[in-house]
Amino acid sequence: MHDIRLIRDNPEAFDAGMARRGLSPLSGEILALDEARRASILAAETAQADANKTAKSVGAAKASGDDAEFERLRALVADKKSEIAKLNDEAKALDAKLTDLLMGLPNIPGDDIPDGADENDNVEINRWGTPAAYDFKPLEHYELPAVKSGMDFETAAKLSGSRFMVLSGAVARLHRALAQFMLDVHTEENGLTETWTPVLVKEEMMYGTGQLPKFGEDSYQTTNGWWLVPTAEVTLTNIVNGVTVDDGYLPRRYVAHTQCFRSEAGSAGRDTAGMLRQHQFEKVEMVSITRPEDSVTEHNRMTCCAEDILKRLGLPYRTVVLCTGDLGFGMKRTHDIEVWLPGQNQYREISSVSLAGDFQARRMNARYKPADGGKPQFVHTLNGSGLAVGRALIAVLENGQQEDGSVILPDALHPYLRGKTRITADGDLV
Repeated sequence: MHDIRLIRDNPEAFDAGMARRGLSPLSGEILALDEARRASILAAETAQADANKTAKSVGAAKASGDDAEFERLRALVADKKSEIAKLNDEAKALDAKLTDLLMGLPNIPGDDIPDGADENDNVEINRWGTPAAYDFKPLEHYELPAVKSGMDFETAAKLSGSRFMVLSGAVARLHRALAQFMLDVHTEENGLTETWTPVLVKEEMMYGTGQLPKFGEDSYQTTNGWWLVPTAEVTLTNIVNGVTVDDGYLPRRYVAHTQCFRSEAGSAGRDTAGMLRQHQFEKVEMVSITRPEDSVTEHNRMTCCAEDILKRLGLPYRTVVLCTGDLGFGMKRTHDIEVWLPGQNQYREISSVSLAGDFQARRMNARYKPADGGKPQFVHTLNGSGLAVGRALIAVLENGQQEDGSVILPDALHPYLRGKTRITADGDLV
């Protein structure tokens, strides 16, 4: 959501920001709606003042016994009420139209974000670890002998259709261990507060974080109006929806491990093999609520938190800054962390850490009271995967694969597996 006052004050800057997103100038249309809305409001207020003034004269005419004047004034008041109602309806309609227009426009990219058309124009800013050299052709996760008995896509398809999975045995245990490991690191070492939230939310919560109205087809809605969360970003960020917090509340850092649900309507046909892109998956999500002046530092801190998980797991990765053409709808700045998958011989996204600025806060009306007692201001919101559990599972399996079909597991996970260190080619955790 954009600040209409900033658009009024500097329409050229707004259009320049939208142009970086590939959009034509929109300030003229926005300001015309805004001017018409404000004109209707002013006309309604003027008519109301006239009606109030006339209403005072009605009583005087009645008291004086001037029936003709009384009837004339009473009819005038009735006409004014009808005019006021019409003007208020016009103002509400124009306000709704303006809000719908603004709600459908993406966030303005940060000044330091590279311009570009798509993911090919993203800029690498960090790389860690060296992909292992294999004496054999590395397999993709779903091809590994160690996991074939514990990753069942046929049964999942029978139960639910395509892009679902059933995990069992050692693979399910490893999946659970990864989530627990991530939560422990974030809560015990990174200062995040563990949070458990619903996966069903009201529609206004999806509007608050920007999934609606533009991306409704990518999520699932129940028959009674709830939405299944595509990420815990929705619930964790909306904790401050409609709230004005004290300055001392900030920064607020949350982490949650939840099921996530995405219809993937915009990615039909992509990554259909294996469990890389599923309709139902698990993610450990980080969300921070900060003061505006602290948000860029917080963004870099959150990126380091996500990267550290991969370092502890010994998984090579690279971090890129998304260009304007690949930047998410509601974000000003995003770091994508991509883990090395030897089975695909490429880096694949495992986390997006993003700064929304006040874009979501305006949609949610989330503010804070400055310590100096000044006027309440909008908070800044940030979110990031810390990490996507299923993709971490894929990376651990592929990077730990051995020529005999077994998988060596990272040292960091051994305590979560009661000292077990590998999955045999037969699928046993030993």
